Amino acid sequence: MPEPWLRGTLTDVPAVPRGTLHALELAHEDIKKWCGGLADDELNATPLGLAPVAFHLRHIARSLDRLLTYAEGRQLDSRQFAALNEELGPTATREELFGELNGAFERSATRLRTLATQDLESPRVVGKKQLPTTLGGLLVHLADHTLRHTGQAITTTKVVVALRVNRAG
Repeated sequence: MPEPWLRGTLTDVPAVPRGTLHALELAHEDIKKWCGGLADDELNATPLGLAPVAFHLRHIARSLDRLLTYAEGRQLDSRQFAALNEELGPTATREELFGELNGAFERSATRLRTLATQDLESPRVVGKKQLPTTLGGLLVHLADHTLRHTGQAITTTKVVVALRVNRAG
């Protein structure tokens, strides 16, 4: 099956938001394919000092919420800051991680569709320093950031699996 952007889907959505939605679909599919079979201890493992897969999955879910909050022209609330500070938590179960991630992808798609008709050049600010960007800049970064952490989660998964195989062999 071709990647989401080559499937001819979401043609009712303008190009930049469509590309962002396709990037999220790709990330979701790749995470399920590569990381979906890991056990709880493997999701939390830190092989060779790498950040655990659990961190990347939490970070993807929670950063989607944060970046979309900025895209919507709002600032983060105390709940979002608390969630940010817990991303490197010591343990997580597969059920918790994938439940949070699946919900985040679903909610993000809904929020992106709402933003899709807005002017992509609309100014936005990010963080306490109120750094300047645009709605379009945030949507492109959201796609890039999500795929970057997806790649890191997949790489760590491959290391975890290789170490598992070496121990068994």
